[in-house]
Amino acid sequence: MFDSLTRRLSGIMAGLRRKGRLSESDVAEMLREVRVALLEADVNFDVAKRFIARVREKAVGEDVFGSLTADQTVIKIVRDELTELLGGSSPSRFRWASSPPTVVLLCGLQGSGKTTTAAKLAKWMQAQGKKPMLAACDIQRAAAVRQLEVLGESVGVPVHTGAAGQDPVAIARSALERCRHLLLDVLIIDTAGRLQVDEALMKELEAIVKATQPTEVLLVVDATTGQEAVNVARTFHERVELTGAIFTKLDGDARGGAVLSVREATGVPVRFIGVGEQTSALEPFHADRMAQRILGMGDILGIIERAEQAMEAEDVESLESKLKGGSFDFNDMLQQFRMVRKMGPLQNVLKMIPGLGAQIPEAELNKVDDRQLSRIEAIILSMTPAERANPDIINGSRRKRVASGSGTSVEEVNNLVRQLYEMRRQMKQLAKLQKRLGKRGRRR
Repeated sequence: MFDSLTRRLSGIMAGLRRKGRLSESDVAEMLREVRVALLEADVNFDVAKRFIARVREKAVGEDVFGSLTADQTVIKIVRDELTELLGGSSPSRFRWASSPPTVVLLCGLQGSGKTTTAAKLAKWMQAQGKKPMLAACDIQRAAAVRQLEVLGESVGVPVHTGAAGQDPVAIARSALERCRHLLLDVLIIDTAGRLQVDEALMKELEAIVKATQPTEVLLVVDATTGQEAVNVARTFHERVELTGAIFTKLDGDARGGAVLSVREATGVPVRFIGVGEQTSALEPFHADRMAQRILGMGDILGIIERAEQAMEAEDVESLESKLKGGSFDFNDMLQQFRMVRKMGPLQNVLKMIPGLGAQIPEAELNKVDDRQLSRIEAIILSMTPAERANPDIINGSRRKRVASGSGTSVEEVNNLVRQLYEMRRQMKQLAKLQKRLGKRGRRR
């Protein structure tokens, strides 16, 4: 997700750092490049225009020109405005009903992924200690009810399908009654979609909303629809008053312009993002972390959160220290790669590492799988304890021996050594930048 935009913006920011002192023309040129990058990422034109205007206004108001820290100041302004564009530093929290059950209505166009998202959301709620139920109110699409039943069974959640001949409103109403009877915490209603917004769809949604009084009305949007997502969100919001949006298929969209546009254009916050087909591939949306990832700064907190779900507390503390300090060696890399296996799809985790996601081409990242991890492990295990602890001693002859012992090529060994040094360098730079930005923020 956001891969093309991340590469463009991280390259622009790197160019600023190389300049040292900045002139007014340098900042103007940077803004032009950022504007082009946003438009190429399919960000809504008006949204991109307002974003650039806000960055320009703040940059001109800051004492940046001719300053040795001008690049850091401008990067902070871009980061802060990007965070605000995505929803602000304070996350939009899920709203629970004051007395159970909490009713969540999912709506959207046909093919946006509502049914799969319903199951993903149910699994996420289970992790929050809730007992959810699914309601199959999509009687338009063939096999939609059966699909929800299969997904519900896979995550261990009951599915209410209603009686034969019932309309969607009656199914939703009876599902709510059953949910109360079973003393469950949450009812997730999967509704029908259409190929395009029409009056029949909206009237049906309005009737379901009136019958169930949902606490959350979430629009499920296919991230690959680009700028059209803004028009879809506006139309739904006018009729059923959305409380949030869920973007699906972000793992298959390198641009991500829809996510950047919807909140700014409609005021509807992004609540979750879907990053894969598995029922566990649903993540709460954090605007500040996403802004850092788009700018090539990675998402260390996101890695730590995933780690907390898969590792012991002491391992998590060690991982956090190594990532933030940039001082790890091949022993640490081996340990972390083994832990990464437990943290979900490998490509998604790699993109969260500072500097790495923007460096490796998307096509190469998509090729990364457990077999490549096994090759990396074989290379590291072919090193001596001294070589793992001190990569500086791995000279040409040692690299040939490691390649021979691991069944790999010298080029692969060289690449791994370079990756270690590059990761160290990137993380040290990020730690320094965040420290300086933090100090500047406190002084203000």
